[in-house]
Amino acid sequence: MMNARFVMMLFSLFFLGTFAKAQYTMHKMVTVGYTYQNQSFGEVGGKLLFLKNDDVIYRLGGSALMGATHSKFAIMPKLQADVLLNFQKDVDFYHSYYFLAGAEGTNKYVAPKIGISLFGILDLTGGYAFPIGNSGLNGKEMKGVNVNFTLNIPTVFIHDMFK
Repeated sequence: MMNARFVMMLFSLFFLGTFAKAQYTMHKMVTVGYTYQNQSFGEVGGKLLFLKNDDVIYRLGGSALMGATHSKFAIMPKLQADVLLNFQKDVDFYHSYYFLAGAEGTNKYVAPKIGISLFGILDLTGGYAFPIGNSGLNGKEMKGVNVNFTLNIPTVFIHDMFK
């Protein structure tokens, strides 16, 4: 059942990216980060960034949260959607920070979040996680304060580094 959801998510992201290119510019990013959700998790994944101008940016992403719960290693898939906003005009250094609003979900919890993003690359967000069903992660409930610190590295930057 979980594999079917993952495959549907990948197809949805692919088709959304294909159709969104007609109106929006799309950029791919690799993400690494830290998530606190009743314990510490490392995060590795990718995001698609959609923008028409620099005032409003949309991001969709998928990643894996990895950490140990009750001395057992666990991996949770995570999907997220963000909107980055900055309506500041006539600034020499364009859009150095964005206000961020979004949501993330795993197979254990759903968490709305707000935060700030520096250049759209370095994110600091916080929210509150609501558990899905009665299932926890290795016996630990995934509910409560949610804090994320994420570095989004554009793939164009990685490609240019190795030229």
